[in-house]
Order: sequence, then C-alpha cells, then structure tokens
Amino acid sequence: MGLVLLAALTGLQLAHFVWLYHDHAWIATVPYRMAQFTVAPAFFLFSHPLLCPQRQPVFRPAWLCHALPVLAFRFIPGDLSLPMVFIVGAGYLLWLARSLYTIRQERANFHQEMLLLGGVFVIAVGVSVLGLFQVSLPGKLFYSLYATSIGLAFLLVQIALALRPQLTTEVSEAAQAAQAPYSSSTLGNVDCDAAIATLDGLMKSERIYIDPELSLPSLASRLGLTSHQLSELMNNRLGKGISRFLREQRVGAAKTMLCNEPSASVLAVGLSVGFTSQSNFYEAFREIEGTTPGQYRKLNSKTKAP
Repeated sequence: MGLVLLAALTGLQLAHFVWLYHDHAWIATVPYRMAQFTVAPAFFLFSHPLLCPQRQPVFRPAWLCHALPVLAFRFIPGDLSLPMVFIVGAGYLLWLARSLYTIRQERANFHQEMLLLGGVFVIAVGVSVLGLFQVSLPGKLFYSLYATSIGLAFLLVQIALALRPQLTTEVSEAAQAAQAPYSSSTLGNVDCDAAIATLDGLMKSERIYIDPELSLPSLASRLGLTSHQLSELMNNRLGKGISRFLREQRVGAAKTMLCNEPSASVLAVGLSVGFTSQSNFYEAFREIEGTTPGQYRKLNSKTKAP
C-alpha cells in the first residue's frame, strides 16, 4: 500500500507539472482522477497497521469497501469529481485524527515529529478545503497550491524520518501500548516477573542485544512467549516497546566502551554493540543521552582527568 500511495502521488505530481508548465490537460484524464481517488484509501491501508497494531489481520473482507471510491469515480460527474475527492479525503483525515488522539499520552516522546506530522495534517486539511472551492480560484492557482502542498508534505515526512528513522516502529509500539488497557490481555498464563528476570539476564549476561538482527519475534522465542505477549509485557511492565528497549541497552553498552576504550573509534563502538550504521548509532545516542557519542566521550574524559 505504501508503494501504491507513492505511485498515486507521483502520478498526480507529474500531471500537475505537465498542466502547469506545458498546458497539457492531463488533470482532465481518467488516470488522474483515478489517482486522486486512490490516495486516501491507500493511505488508510498503509497506516492502519501502524496505528492499530492489535487489530491487523492480513486481510479483512470489509477492507474491500475502501476500493469503492476508486471503482465509483467513473460514475461521478466531472464537475463534482474534485469536491468528492476531498470529501472522501476528509473522512479519512477524521480517522487519522482519532487514531493519533489515542496515543496523545505518548506525545512527549514524539514532540518534534508530532509537530512535523501535524504540519502534514494541516496541509491536508487546507488542500481539502481549497478543493471544495476550487472553481472559485483563478486560473491554475489551485493546482499550483495542490502540487506545492504535496511536495511540502513529502518534505515534512522526510524531515521527521531523518530525525527519527525508527519513527514508524515507535508509533506502532506507542499505539499498541495505548490500546492495551482496552483489549483482552495475553498474559493470563505468563509468569511476568520470571519473564522480566530472564529478559534482564539475557541482556546483562549474554548481551544478546549486540545481534543487529535481534527482533521482537526472536527475543520472544528466547523467552518462550509469543510476540504479542512480549510486546504487551514490555509496554505494561517497562513502559516502552522493543525498539526503544534495545536502543537503551545498546547505548548503555556503548557508553561503557566509550569510557573504557578511548582508542576505539566511535563507529567501531556503535557496530560492536549492535547498531547497523553510524547514523543509527548517533541518532539513538542523541535521543537517549541528549548528546553525541564523541561529545559524551570528551566530557567523560575531562571528568576523569586528574
């Protein structure tokens, strides 16, 4: 669905370019209208597993209804097509707002990212309003604003992902934690204290976090739990998801190495504790410690200097 969404938006931008700069009315073609009606349902089907992780079967027959706008657009008169696109889009925006509201208690953990994604939301609302009154705008103004808005939304999303590469995983975990109190628990037959103790032992004694391929399913298997059970256990008992937990473990180990092995390069330290790249290491270290690994090492060296 992510690829479908990207293809639809790319098609829209190409049509806007051809219309605005070469006066070819691709915006009046069937593929353009189909792409417009595809964007909102594709966005929903892409983001639903992230924002509703506890309710995500591989396929739901009811999801076929999201294809109706794409199938029905041929029967909508041309002058009503654009307003209908944005009316349908407004409905999906309401769903997005409701879903984001469920993780409002986690907003402090996503302050910058929420501001950026909030900007995308505002842009989408603004374009929807403009779309309803498009006929009253002069010349090509609406399509200029429409194309600019899509580009700006892409830019804000890219900035958010650059600031926090694991954003989608963390949002999914936050949503799962927010929904846990309202869903049936999977921990009824689990000795939670023993599982937490075993997890602590795996981290401290075996240091399994240095495996860059370590994931929720593989860690759950080591504990004799299902992925869902481990996710619920960590969110309920530790107040964090697996990705945050592993980053904290790796950053903690990196701090020790930075202090004890001054000759080791920062990259070597990051790779040795389980990070897959220098950028991931720096991003996680800055997020947790508020500084870079190099700055942390310098500050610690000054503190220890005689």
